Amino acid sequence: MGPVTTPPGVVHVEDLAWIRVEHASAVGTARRAAATFAARLGIAGERGSEIELVVSEIADNQLKHAGSGWLLVRAFRSDRGVGLCLVGVDSGPGMADFGIASRDGHSTAGSLGIGLGAVLRLSDSWDVYTEKGAGTVLVAGFGYCDQIPPGDRTADAGGLTRAMTGQDTCGDAYALRRDGEVVTGLIADGLGHGPLAATASRAAVRSFLDAAPGSPGVLLARVHRDLQGTRGAAVAIAQMRTGAQLCYAGIGNIGGHLFSGTGRRGLTSMPGIVGGNARAPREFDYALDPDTVVVLHSDGVSEKVVLPAGGGLPRRTPMVIAAKILRDHGVRNDDAGVLVMRPGPAT
Repeated sequence: MGPVTTPPGVVHVEDLAWIRVEHASAVGTARRAAATFAARLGIAGERGSEIELVVSEIADNQLKHAGSGWLLVRAFRSDRGVGLCLVGVDSGPGMADFGIASRDGHSTAGSLGIGLGAVLRLSDSWDVYTEKGAGTVLVAGFGYCDQIPPGDRTADAGGLTRAMTGQDTCGDAYALRRDGEVVTGLIADGLGHGPLAATASRAAVRSFLDAAPGSPGVLLARVHRDLQGTRGAAVAIAQMRTGAQLCYAGIGNIGGHLFSGTGRRGLTSMPGIVGGNARAPREFDYALDPDTVVVLHSDGVSEKVVLPAGGGLPRRTPMVIAAKILRDHGVRNDDAGVLVMRPGPAT
């Protein structure tokens, strides 16, 4: 991870390491990994020590109270600055009373004594979703960790990727861009697995971010041209427009769903391979309810994905929603990618 020249308005996000927390030694492993990546981003000194403290508490609590969990370390780079983000996911008992658990200094027996409240206080940004009897998702950000380029946002969006078990490189990728009041997201699944699949999906991201503003069909046509010579990918592009409208174009095996109080609707992708055998992209327009959550995912996530309306999950940040979907519906023997968008900021 070296120096990156970041054009104005572009946010580069890199999922650096998924760390399995299932033994006491994993706490130290997670702490050292986060410290290393933070230092590479230029986050050191007292702030680096606070990141290590937060990582240790998250991993230790996963081990003590859930039995195991996963911790993702991710980097953000933009013209506004850099950031390090931690995503903790477990399938444990959850928190019976989040209000009590989040009081500064509160810590259950056997923990490091820092407490969830201090974890949240030390973070520049955070979000938590917990279900009694069904686990917890926690996101803690340090520095600039916004996935949407700056501006008066008309949409919230974010995503996650995870390599298949046994692989270091993920063949799935996603990207987000802002053009005026329009927010557009792409998700790509390179054919197969490993470095060649990653090469194709990353080429799709570069093409998408470098292109002039355009509709999903126009952008997808450009990505198709630029992926020729790679092994190809399944790609979908969703564009949030003013007036609660979504324009969508997809080619290949990308799942797309709209979740709202009225139920679930599917998004239409056309058959083919982007960069290979594919017809001209077709665009589809969808009217969105104010509470709609748009979910795009690779075939490393089950098509049976659900988004419960209860418990406040649809009001959580897109990264928390994506992490829960990946936890509950991700397939371990395949790369997995999830992109979540909705037509308004979290409330």
